[in-house]
Amino acid sequence: MAEIKSTMDLVMERAARMGKASSDELETENSRKKGMKLAAEFLDRKKTNLLEALTGFPNEQQMAIRKGMVEVLLRNIFLPKDDEAQERTRRASEGIVEIGGGAADLKTICSEMQQAMEQYRKHREQVKNQLEEQVKMQYDQLLAQQRSGMPAEGGNPELALQAQVKEEWDRLESELSGQYNQAIEQHKIMLQERLG
Repeated sequence: MAEIKSTMDLVMERAARMGKASSDELETENSRKKGMKLAAEFLDRKKTNLLEALTGFPNEQQMAIRKGMVEVLLRNIFLPKDDEAQERTRRASEGIVEIGGGAADLKTICSEMQQAMEQYRKHREQVKNQLEEQVKMQYDQLLAQQRSGMPAEGGNPELALQAQVKEEWDRLESELSGQYNQAIEQHKIMLQERLG
């Protein structure tokens, strides 16, 4: 209970601070939100150049705007499950490199992340194909049993097989995602530290 209370105390303290926020703090927060909006527009291809957009603001706002941009871009780097998501993560990586002025170390980190994502996609597809092959063999055995007149064990065997396959796929995908997410998160931490 003490842990819950201390969390509640922290929330209340933050709310009190926000009520007393100085004009500088409010300005910084507004600038950060502008950066977040610019990065979202970049990801949606409404903006083509983040650095150009950033330099259009007064110097005293640029750090907070940049911080907001980085926050949104890093949030949009994740293990993609489809082509659209893969394009979004690639675009977010491009934005990170652009904000960092095209620095070689940022390019390397982003390239390594993209390679990990591509490896994940291939590995995921391979695991899925293997599972589908196993299911096909089990289904063929089930059909052979039914044709030979052997009674099925409990209920509808096809439904049981489908449920088993879904459960197994969910488990395998979760394990695989967990492994690759660790690598992606480590790279994101490096980017966050580098971009401050």
